[in-house]
Amino acid sequence: MTLTQMLAGFVRRHWPAYAGSALMLAGIALLIVWIPRQVGQVVDGLVAGRLQGMALLRELGLLVGAGVSIYLLRVGWRLALFAAAYRLGQQLRTRLYARLSLQGPAYFQAKRTGDLMALATNDIDAVEMAAGEALLAAFDGSLTLLLVLLMMTVGVDWRLGLATLIPFPFMAFAFWRISNHVHQAWQSSLAQFSGLNQHVQEGLSGVRTLRALGLLPRNTRQFSELAAGAGEASFQAQRWEAAFEPAVGMTLSAAMAIALGLGGWLVARQELSIGQLTSFTMYLGQLIWPMFAAGWVLSLLERGRAAWDRLGPVLEAPLSLQDEGQAELPRAATLRFEGVSFSYPEAEKAALQDIALELPPGQTLGLVGPTGSGKSTLLRLLLRQFEPSQGQITFGGQVLPALRLAALRRALAWVPQEPFLFSARIAENIALARPEASPAEIEEAARLAAVHEDIQRLPQGYATEIGERGVTLSGGQRQRVAIARALLHLGVPSAGPAHSGGMGMLLLDDALSAVDTGTETQILDHLRTQRRQRPEHSAIIVSHRLSAVMEADQILVLRGGRITERGSHAELLALGGWYATQWRYQQLEASLDAL
Repeated sequence: MTLTQMLAGFVRRHWPAYAGSALMLAGIALLIVWIPRQVGQVVDGLVAGRLQGMALLRELGLLVGAGVSIYLLRVGWRLALFAAAYRLGQQLRTRLYARLSLQGPAYFQAKRTGDLMALATNDIDAVEMAAGEALLAAFDGSLTLLLVLLMMTVGVDWRLGLATLIPFPFMAFAFWRISNHVHQAWQSSLAQFSGLNQHVQEGLSGVRTLRALGLLPRNTRQFSELAAGAGEASFQAQRWEAAFEPAVGMTLSAAMAIALGLGGWLVARQELSIGQLTSFTMYLGQLIWPMFAAGWVLSLLERGRAAWDRLGPVLEAPLSLQDEGQAELPRAATLRFEGVSFSYPEAEKAALQDIALELPPGQTLGLVGPTGSGKSTLLRLLLRQFEPSQGQITFGGQVLPALRLAALRRALAWVPQEPFLFSARIAENIALARPEASPAEIEEAARLAAVHEDIQRLPQGYATEIGERGVTLSGGQRQRVAIARALLHLGVPSAGPAHSGGMGMLLLDDALSAVDTGTETQILDHLRTQRRQRPEHSAIIVSHRLSAVMEADQILVLRGGRITERGSHAELLALGGWYATQWRYQQLEASLDAL
């Protein structure tokens, strides 16, 4: 969809506002072209001695009334027009946010946060200006131009009118050349702003790391360079926009010279009156606005087109994750991976190969293995953040794409190793998926996650604001708050029916890495108790610390994306493979730490 098509559709949907503005602008244009004619008649009346006393005051009063009417109409059309244009900006931002919210992780791996934020600010502002000022300025300028030219040629003298149009084709050529440069300049300016936005976003998110490594001066220099580049790009765009004004000025100056020269000659031959020449020169002066409007409109449209070239593909990009399923999850269902393989986009090596596993309701699956062996990738496939390259994943015999995505996500409570906490109160973070949860339910979830006592020691307890990304909490506290959020999402024992409405599965992706072994044991004991009260619930625990999975019903060892060992804790120890070696090493390490 082009910018023109998008704007045409918006105008059709909001035609009353645009029609009302157009009518008011038409009234303004008619009054504007009437004023010079009226002034000419007053001048001729004064020269002939026909206008005196009350008659002169009446004619002057009409001119004053026309000026007041123009003022009121200008206020009216701006109110009507910009209200509609601001609605377009709101709709585009809402549409952009909704579209991005539906995209999967694969889409964001190819996009930068700063670029997407720039689309929601500068780019949509440019499109909004094109829908507001550009459209109505084009209508106003075109209507005024036609009426003024009509009055100049038909109402005054056609010879004088045609002669003054001689310079205008040269102005049209200049406008065409300038508008091409304006489009390119604004494309560069918007791209430079995106880069600056990305740098600010990354710099502020990682300011503690930059400060710790002493990199703030270098980061500041980089920001200054990017800001200078963005400023220079914007300056170049403004410089090309400024080129419209001299083109208009030179054209109108040439037209005025022709009008005065030819008009004076016609007055000398008594083929034109002084009042008519006065009216004509006033009409010629009124062409200043349509000419400037043409340059302004071209500038706004080129800026909007450059912005739409960036914004349109994002709004129309196909979803990287389709939600076409209709089936609901049963209350208790077995999870199966059947020959699942997966490769990340542009990756040379498969992340998972021929994965086969089965997890009945109420059981716990442990996933262990070296870093990069595919443990987190397996969970991401289960969450449908990516689709398998081969094989299929089923719940109760239903493949994941056949399930409603909303139902699947309600049934899965995922806690990543680096959980995301919002800049809000702790209670609000825990109750994120269940905002209607009572304080007692929130506290019960916190107790299960072994973070209740930590929260009580904070200045305002559960009402404590934790800052952006939970910056005021330790790594272990953030993980336990996220676990509490996941448990409340599934339904803690005192919360009645689970939030998922049926089966539920807890996914812990190395979510205990930042807690000590004593706290880990406490949390796992609480989770086992919770699952006994929820027999339809199951769990998958990913961990580098084998003590976190030793009580699991089944343990899988992933190495190089393949399952190399499987069984219970005792069976894997008896097997004497990677698991047994790693277990002995970690037990020895724990013994040394205890000395």
